[in-house]
This record gives sequence, structure tokens and C-alpha cells, in this order.
Amino acid sequence: MTDLSSYPITRKWPALYPDRIQLYSLPTPNGVKVSILLEETGLPYEAHKVDFASNDQLSPEFLSLNPNNKIPAILDPQGPGGQPLALFESGAILLYLADKAGAFLPADPAKRYEAIQWLMFQMGGIGPMFGQLGFFHKFAGKDYEDKRPRDRYVAESQRLLTVLERQLDGRDWLLGKDYSIADIASFPWVRNLIGFYGAGELVQIQNYPNVLRVLEAFLARPAVQRGLSIPG
Repeated sequence: MTDLSSYPITRKWPALYPDRIQLYSLPTPNGVKVSILLEETGLPYEAHKVDFASNDQLSPEFLSLNPNNKIPAILDPQGPGGQPLALFESGAILLYLADKAGAFLPADPAKRYEAIQWLMFQMGGIGPMFGQLGFFHKFAGKDYEDKRPRDRYVAESQRLLTVLERQLDGRDWLLGKDYSIADIASFPWVRNLIGFYGAGELVQIQNYPNVLRVLEAFLARPAVQRGLSIPG
């Protein structure tokens, strides 16, 4: 059995199955990227809830694995060379797990980099912009009398949705017929924008029928449905 006792995070979140990938997360758009991919691949894992209400993300144990105090993070006892590997940043984790499973990331180098570019598009654009819009629309920002900050993020979110809309025209998924980590990264954020943030009307989501079509196909996948509630 793998010994993970040298990793301080396992003192706060003991591993019942230390031979499995240890996932430290919450069911947020960034968190579920990883749980969905784990469900899609069938890689064995154990999920641990990082409770923000208790400031778990600021605990010394969590910071020992992720100094950036964000979820998700993983600890793979069977990393490269059979040695444990700790990783944070959801995009890096998706790339690692897809490579480990040999799935949801094209083997062809040109297609592989196409997938990576759309992953980076989500990481650098969709996530930050949709998240800021959510702050100004649903959370504390909604009390600001000056609506220019909100409207800036509305406009940028619409621009990003337009990019997705054009890419998905005539395609099943972002890469065409092949479902990939690019979709797994992007569509939890689209779901959050129009669901949890309630900003669908604000961004005029009905103007993006391809985005809605692919979101529906994404949410119909059994692994996606499971991953969206992990960790419970």
C-alpha cells in the first residue's frame, strides 16, 4: 500500500484508499472540471471536500499542497515513474489526467495543441470573465450604483460566447466530433453563468444557440452528471 504520510494534507484529510488519486475540491466550475474528467476516464480516486466556509483552503495542510490556496488540487500516489505527484491548477490537472488515461486529449500533435489552445482560452478568458460578471451581478457587486464595471464584464462575456458560438457552428464539440478536456473545462462555466449566477438574460444567452446545444449535450453525459456533485 502506498504511504502518503509524508504529505501534510493527508493529516487533515486522511486517505481511506491511499493507492487512489486524492482529489481536494468543491463542486464549483473549476472543481468539477477534475471530478468530471475522473468520472469520464474511470481513473480510481478519492474525493475530499475543501470547505471554504471553514477556511480549509487557508489551512497549513492545504497550503502544503497548493500554495495558491485554490481548489482543485490532487495527489496521485502513482505519478510519473511510480512516484507520488502533487498538482494544483485545474488546467494542469486536466492535461495530466488526460495523458495518464490516454483519453480526451488527441494523440496527434496538431490536434493536441488545438485542444490545449481551447483549454487556455477557458483558463484565461471564460473563467475569469464569467466569474467577475457573477460577482457584479449576483454577489456584492450588485450593490454598486455605478454599473460600468458590470457592463464591462457583460460585454466581454458576450464576446467570449460569440467566439464559442462560431467555433461550435457545425461541430459537435469544440474540436469537432471529438469530446475533449476543452469541453470539460468550458461548459461548467457556461452552466454556472446562466444557472448559478442567473446571468443568462443579462448576456442574452438565447443569441448563442450552438453554445446552448452543446451545453445540453454536455449535461446529458452520465459522467458529467455524476461529476457535477463531487465532492458531495
